[in-house]
Amino acid sequence: MGENEPSAAQPDRKMAYRKVSAEQRAQGPSPFLDGDELQGAALELEWDMEKELEEPGLDQFRLDSAAQRRPGSSRSPELDLEPIQPSSSPRGRFQRLQEDPDYISHYTRQAPKSGRCGFLRVLKAFCTALILFIFGVVIGYYTHKKCPSPPASQEPNNPHIYHEILKEIKAENIQRIYRDLLEFPRDDDADIAVKILARWRSQGLEDVQLVNYSVLLDLPGPSSNTVTLQNSGECFYPSGQQCSRDPKTLHSRDLLYSYAAYSAKGTLEAELVDVQYGTMEDLIRVQAITNVTKKIALLKLGQSPLLYKLSLLEDAGFGGVLLYTDPCDLPKTADLADKAFMVSLNSGGDPSTPGYASIDGSYRQNRLNLTTLLVQPISAVLARKLISLPEDTAQKDKCTPLQLPAAGRKMISLNIQSVTTYKTISNVIGYLKGAVFPDRYVIIGSHHSSLKGYGGQGWASSTAVITALLQALMAKVQRGWRPDRTLLFCSWGGTALGNVGSYEWAEDLRSVLQRNAVAYVSLHNPVTGNSTLHPVASPSLQQLAAESQSFNCVEKARCPGSNVSSVQMQGDSDYFINHLGVPAMQFSYEDIKASENSSFLSEALFPAHSTKTEELDPSFSLHETIAKLTGQVTLQIATDPVLPFSALDIALEVQNSLKGDEAGVPQLLAVASGLRDAAELLQSDEMRPANDPRERAPLRVRMLNDVLQGLEKSFLVHQAPPGLYRNILYRLDDRTSQFSVLLEALEHCKLHQSNETLQAALSKVLNSINSAQVYFKAGLDVFETTLAGKK
Repeated sequence: MGENEPSAAQPDRKMAYRKVSAEQRAQGPSPFLDGDELQGAALELEWDMEKELEEPGLDQFRLDSAAQRRPGSSRSPELDLEPIQPSSSPRGRFQRLQEDPDYISHYTRQAPKSGRCGFLRVLKAFCTALILFIFGVVIGYYTHKKCPSPPASQEPNNPHIYHEILKEIKAENIQRIYRDLLEFPRDDDADIAVKILARWRSQGLEDVQLVNYSVLLDLPGPSSNTVTLQNSGECFYPSGQQCSRDPKTLHSRDLLYSYAAYSAKGTLEAELVDVQYGTMEDLIRVQAITNVTKKIALLKLGQSPLLYKLSLLEDAGFGGVLLYTDPCDLPKTADLADKAFMVSLNSGGDPSTPGYASIDGSYRQNRLNLTTLLVQPISAVLARKLISLPEDTAQKDKCTPLQLPAAGRKMISLNIQSVTTYKTISNVIGYLKGAVFPDRYVIIGSHHSSLKGYGGQGWASSTAVITALLQALMAKVQRGWRPDRTLLFCSWGGTALGNVGSYEWAEDLRSVLQRNAVAYVSLHNPVTGNSTLHPVASPSLQQLAAESQSFNCVEKARCPGSNVSSVQMQGDSDYFINHLGVPAMQFSYEDIKASENSSFLSEALFPAHSTKTEELDPSFSLHETIAKLTGQVTLQIATDPVLPFSALDIALEVQNSLKGDEAGVPQLLAVASGLRDAAELLQSDEMRPANDPRERAPLRVRMLNDVLQGLEKSFLVHQAPPGLYRNILYRLDDRTSQFSVLLEALEHCKLHQSNETLQAALSKVLNSINSAQVYFKAGLDVFETTLAGKK
């Protein structure tokens, strides 16, 4: 628009009209116009709508006469350019265009001089306009009568609508759904999936699908695994009871399902070595006093992810692992000392199709074992027998952690015989299409898989809460309401064996979800304790999670300002966080000990009778609180015009995670400072105006939401140690503030006496922060270009 620049006398004017005035009734004929066309003045108006209408100006526009040229001049008539300003307005730039619909009438033009022809033309135009007006009134009347007008749109983010929906969620309703689910015989994963599908359809959700995948599962063998003390010849089941030839005992469900899915199979006879929690310090200590090759490690759950610890033991040369939970790490309310449990060694999805979906025709890899270690979970009672401690050690006022005495060698024989087979996993996927952005998905996920009751009754709690939430939403939908964005209700199968169902579905729809998935709201095991509300959210959603707690706590004393953290969480959110970079959130009630060793104990799945849900929450008020908190954040993400994500909180989390004096951190802090500057600009210059309805423009809001939707994708590193998140924004636990990949690299340096791993980890973090900074700046550049206008 260089040729239309305002003059120096008017440098701040943002819009110019180019007006072309026809020569008025000239002294001579024009070679371009005939006589009739010269009877009136011609006016053309070219309006550049990309300019901002901001500066106050004249109330009326004046049309200056164009410079007259003599007939017969060889030069073309010059166009007179005059900047014209609209009246000022307190309203937004897009509303201003409608303030003065009669602005053209402010221009003056000469009346035509041919009286008769002009009169006939005016009469003809008047009659035509009158006929069209009458015709339009008739059509409008009957159209309005037959087709009722749509209801007036509600103002987005209306707390009244949220309250109407959430008040439909009641504890007694959740309890009724929960008991109904437990009464259903669980012969197969697909059976309960079909029942969930039927219930969701009965509540009005029309688009519900059953999505099946044939996957490789590792299931218990025909008889229980055993541990034998070679010194005494005593044989034990994982629970600690002595081996029996009684078929009923041998094929007991609790004994069969006390195993590690995808462990190596076979028999190993070796010395037992106590490695405590399997930390780097523990391994350095153990390797300094003995050769650990092909020996069996006695390992406690806790402190760090199981897969990470097993990878260290495997690298060290161990041949097997006995895994247990120390009673001193468990909450006092949990009586699990004599209970064995199951764990999964699967990092996610069908092991035979790593990285791609298990659909017909897919190549199946031969991956029967995911580790070379023979891994067997055992009860604390059996662990105490193996280290020859008296039974009442943990009954004293002060709990004494279990530890193998230094004197004496323990030789044991470990026998594992689980079976790998292909079975069908079923997911239930329900769609509630959005009214404004149907191509943007807010995913709410629960699970219905618990290995025939193993893993507690969390699956029933999870399914009951998501069903009650769906029921409340559909009651409002049937009265004409719809969310702006599409809601996906998902009940996953195969969760206990490594989030198999969610991984396969997400891998199947990866290209769609990368573009369309906005957030993942998890309902994985909502009530595993009754003492503490534990909200977990990705950094961009922490503010929303904190705000929602002030609205929907049924028992205020149960959740007084619980801190929101970004820590690794169990369940089917894994793929969405670590492979798609989708912001995630989860509310749950837990019994959290102050001990640092309590982290990652939830990786163990105990028998159903060990964690009775109705004993933890008899009135189901905790379930109601979780449902309302989940509903609140889901509604805001699904209906707010601007996604309630915070770019600045991500930048602050990055800076907090770089506290330390490790080599390379100052350089990371410098890049993180630039990220914070870009995040502040994005939040203040773009998000704040977009949240003002008077300044809101649909195109700019959509552009802003696209930027916000991808905020966390830059923080996915290509590869992370087993068990650690690829999304580096998530910490290992609430007591750890640094990036987990940096902490792991520092630990690795202690074991191998090399800085190579640390330098690689620093490079990963640096590239992630820099990539995010570039992304934020690119988003700002897009808006600056839009403000400058399109040419």
